Amino acid sequence: MDRRIFLTALAAPFLAPRALAAQEATLSRALDSEDQLHSIQVMRGNDLLLAEAPRGQGLDALANIKSCSKSIVALLLGQALARGDVPALSATLAEVAPSLIPAAAKPEVPGITLKDLVTLRTGLERTSGAEYGGWVASGNWVADALSRPMVARPGGRMLYSTGSTHVLGAALSVASGDSLLRLARDGLGAPLGIEIPAWTRDPQGYYLGGNEMALTPRAMLRIAQMMRDGGVWGGRQVVSPDWVAASMTARTQSPYSGMHYGYGWFLTASGYALARGYGGQIIAFHQGKRLAVAITSDPTRPARSEGYFGTLKALLEGPILALA
Repeated sequence: MDRRIFLTALAAPFLAPRALAAQEATLSRALDSEDQLHSIQVMRGNDLLLAEAPRGQGLDALANIKSCSKSIVALLLGQALARGDVPALSATLAEVAPSLIPAAAKPEVPGITLKDLVTLRTGLERTSGAEYGGWVASGNWVADALSRPMVARPGGRMLYSTGSTHVLGAALSVASGDSLLRLARDGLGAPLGIEIPAWTRDPQGYYLGGNEMALTPRAMLRIAQMMRDGGVWGGRQVVSPDWVAASMTARTQSPYSGMHYGYGWFLTASGYALARGYGGQIIAFHQGKRLAVAITSDPTRPARSEGYFGTLKALLEGPILALA
């Protein structure tokens, strides 16, 4: 799709010519010069405004979505609540999956709730960043995450940790009797018509909750559309509207990006909710502006808030938001 045709035909009714030219230049410059950027898709309502893959394997090839997986696991939690697999967000590990709690766990661990896990507020020492390698080298990822020191109170400050989402995924598997892969395929893959291949499992066989899932960019956009439309896809309620709304309500705040965080989704001041993965993987939607966005990037290079991710966020807040 030609960029100039895309911007002129679809954005011209919304922007003055000078503003249109500036937004076009900003977006085109990013597509040409940001060598981490693999693909970008923008949808307004039912109109696909942009679908380009200047680098990478294209829009139909599987891409590692990295920590966007955390937002997917959060959706599976919402579905588990709706089915009654887990009784409430306030349910504790001791109530939902007592078999996961190791003997070495601190006294506070049995009382960690599903809400603490999905909002990354377990109080346990993080397993992300510098701790990630040692964590995945352990013989039991769930036990290792739950045996770490308490560095805050459960339900307190946000401690971004893949281990927390992995424990949540394992708890959903125990409570439902199904693997996280089966929950994802049944809950999202089938209704959205998207492929969800098997991904990394821990030594006990639990699928990694919070990292390493793979989706095509087109599948990522479908998830963004479904969330934008209140959990509906193809006339079917895939995720309850109450869970979508709850996911978009600020529960805590990232100490790194400053963005607020709901149930597995980062929230921007302008109204976006987004899943964010290492390297610059993004699934974003803006209900007020009827926007759905999917971005994939080189998964081997960092994308810090003050660096490449900042560039992507500026695109979301600038030329993309201006199209609405």
